[in-house]
Amino acid sequence: MDLPSLALPDFAPGSVWLVGAGPGDPGLLSLLALHALQRADSVVYDALVDPRILALARPGAALDYAGKRGGKPSPQQPAISEHLVRLARAGRRVLRLKGGDPFVFGRGGEEALALAAAGIPFRVVPGITAAIGGLAYAGIPATHRDVNSAVTFITGHASDGALPGGLDWTALARGAPVLVLYMALKHLDVIAERLIAAGRSPEEPVAVVSKATTPAQRVIETTLARAAADVAAAAIEPPAIVAVGEAVRLRASLDWLAAP
Repeated sequence: MDLPSLALPDFAPGSVWLVGAGPGDPGLLSLLALHALQRADSVVYDALVDPRILALARPGAALDYAGKRGGKPSPQQPAISEHLVRLARAGRRVLRLKGGDPFVFGRGGEEALALAAAGIPFRVVPGITAAIGGLAYAGIPATHRDVNSAVTFITGHASDGALPGGLDWTALARGAPVLVLYMALKHLDVIAERLIAAGRSPEEPVAVVSKATTPAQRVIETTLARAAADVAAAAIEPPAIVAVGEAVRLRASLDWLAAP
């Protein structure tokens, strides 16, 4: 079955699609994401978009890098939003391609608000976020009815790179059996200290998944008390997600990626 036979929505000139590219593996793209790649005139992409996904763009499409990486010179968010508006006003089909899901710690909401304020038509195409896809590729269910009936997603740093202020660590520690932290490596020692002080066990299992769903994926299993030291010793690199909770123990049976 080819894509046109699915009657997918038209990608009109002068509009912007905010599309989630998933955590890395091109096979995790949605059909709408692939449709957008095949139609876009301009692809404005993030640092975490896998090169194999960019290779699916229509021949002749302009590829504009707009990646933001912590601690490195990066475009400012207002400048990215203004660039999307300019491209759309020039009559181009603009694909804003973001790692994971655009509305889960992806600044997609900020860009959508800027487009709405400028009167630019836009569509949001969800993607598989790392807390779901990355954990699945590590053999860790985000939920399991014998382990947890709730899961909490937390960002590990604010827009200035610092640990987000205003987080109620006691409420977070008590609120869900499983916590999944994005962009948390830099502050993992402080985060672990605050969770332990709030009542989580120092021996609670932790998994750190680096470069999830890509050929470079690495996973280490540790405990909350040892997590920061073990990440440093293993030279784990971002991007990475950190899972805290008993669901991590299920990996011993469910690590399908490493199975023979």
